[in-house]
Amino acid sequence: MISRFYLARVVPKRLLTFRTATTPNENALKFISPEHPILPVANTTYEFNSTLQAIHSPLALQLFKIAGVKSVMLGSDFLTVNKLDNYDWNSLSAEVKDTLNEFLEHKKQPVVTQELIDKTEEDKLAQDEEDSELVLMIKELIETRIRPAIQDDGGDIEYKGFDEETGTVFLKLQGACKSCSASEDTLKGGIESMLMHYIEEVKEVQQILDPEEEIAMKEFERLESQLKSRSSTQSAENSPPSL
Repeated sequence: MISRFYLARVVPKRLLTFRTATTPNENALKFISPEHPILPVANTTYEFNSTLQAIHSPLALQLFKIAGVKSVMLGSDFLTVNKLDNYDWNSLSAEVKDTLNEFLEHKKQPVVTQELIDKTEEDKLAQDEEDSELVLMIKELIETRIRPAIQDDGGDIEYKGFDEETGTVFLKLQGACKSCSASEDTLKGGIESMLMHYIEEVKEVQQILDPEEEIAMKEFERLESQLKSRSSTQSAENSPPSL
């Protein structure tokens, strides 16, 4: 007769199911959890670009231990991982799934701390109380028409401000969208066009970058300028002499 103790040892543990979905950004992959919620709050996302930023998310800290993980964005039923260029998804995605299963199955720590959730709610309430009717209209349009489409692609968008004198809306792209090659098209061709169509006071949309993202962008532009200068010099040296 087989004892219950023996059965408990040999029955394999059921793992959580995570479905992956590609995004417009080849370095970002969306991990979807249809059966198990990731964040304890709905309609909210948290993005972490470093371990320092992730101090209020034990799950994000675990994911940053995986070599090749550049940033993590957590959603209610999905998360998006951005990887470094020189890493491959074939092995990296399996490591991310294993980490998610291990963390969410045991539930020894919260995905994000209650302190972070409380602060987010306080900030949101404080902003809403100070918003004008025009700003509330902009936020409503972002929430109902723009954010769902952006989240489908593994990203998110955050309202950062509105300059009524110039009609400029300041937004921050997150997740897969922020470093995507098509981010400018998304910002100008999609988001800006929609906001200008429904709200005549809106004249322009500009993206806000984190300090580290601005540094990375300036460094990229510097290297690109050097490469162009070097290419021009080589072309001039290789050109035939003029008469």
